[in-house]
Amino acid sequence: MHSNGILRSASASLRRVMAICVKELIQLRRDRLTFAMVVAIPLIQLLLFGYTINTDVRNVPVAVVDQRDNFFSRQLIEDLQASQVIKVHTHLETPQQATDWVRAGKVSAALIVPRDVEKRFYNDNQEPIAQLVVDGSDTILASALKGLSDFPFDPSQPPSPRQLAKNITVDLLYNPEQRAALFTVPGLLGVILTMTLTMFTAIAIVRERERGNLELLIATPVKTPELMLGKLVPYIGLGLLQVVIILLLGRFFFDLPVVGSPTLLMLCCLLFIFANLGLGLLISTRAPNQLGAMQMAVFILLPSILLSGFMFPYAAMPRFAQHLAEILPMTHFIRLTRGIILRGADFSDLAGDMLFLALFFIGTMIEALKSFRKKLD
Repeated sequence: MHSNGILRSASASLRRVMAICVKELIQLRRDRLTFAMVVAIPLIQLLLFGYTINTDVRNVPVAVVDQRDNFFSRQLIEDLQASQVIKVHTHLETPQQATDWVRAGKVSAALIVPRDVEKRFYNDNQEPIAQLVVDGSDTILASALKGLSDFPFDPSQPPSPRQLAKNITVDLLYNPEQRAALFTVPGLLGVILTMTLTMFTAIAIVRERERGNLELLIATPVKTPELMLGKLVPYIGLGLLQVVIILLLGRFFFDLPVVGSPTLLMLCCLLFIFANLGLGLLISTRAPNQLGAMQMAVFILLPSILLSGFMFPYAAMPRFAQHLAEILPMTHFIRLTRGIILRGADFSDLAGDMLFLALFFIGTMIEALKSFRKKLD
């Protein structure tokens, strides 16, 4: 009897558990956003990141200054391209132009072939036959390009050991010691701002709606743009505080320099803060609840970390992944911060990325206002 009672109790408990499971599955099926996230996130991220995450650096865009411009120098350039490590992006006239292009972030490196390249090649003094000027702010990319220092170029067949000993000088600019902190801290600034500001603002409107405060706000004279602005202002101050803390800690612990203008750096940070706040508010007006808002924010955060150049070289990604990365604010922000902090880039070098952040903020705010009015109607 006692054992039968235990079995009946266990059976009743199991039926109750199964009933709750069925109810939860029905609720999950009705919650289209959660169901879509469960299915779409693994699928999209597996396909996307499986193709884009690549530490094998290939086809790095370089500028070429061919001061010799004959068959010998052109063959050297073609053989270097055949290694698939670099790809000629443009031809320039002078070494100074090439250095300026690297500093402005237009190319990742510049190959300079001197006028006496043939003389250097056939002499026995082991003089380098060419110079590769590399943007050392990206340590992964710089390490890959350093492998070209002993490039086995030989115009004759078969190659001779003496000629194979010739090398290419690789000069790393802006981070010659290849310190990882100088590469990661500017990127971490973008990650932290994206993570906090986008998620905080993503639940701002949803939270008011779930607590019943939105109806009270509608009954007041507060207009929709005023409500949005009131939601943004506190987080602007929070974002700027985070910027100051990260830069000070980076300076104190990692000796992070700011080669460029601190004022320009703060302006770029402010534009990025606005871009993240606009994105967060847009999510907040579209999400059905706080959980949905958080899911949408994470769905954007992961591509921002993996495709922006923070962890993996932008130049190593396939073309379609680069196009996708271009619509993410963090891609532009990392270019801005590394350009100012490490390369000393000026406003003319950064205007395009700054304009994108400004337009991104304006676009997301317009869409957020439209979505908010639609929900009120």
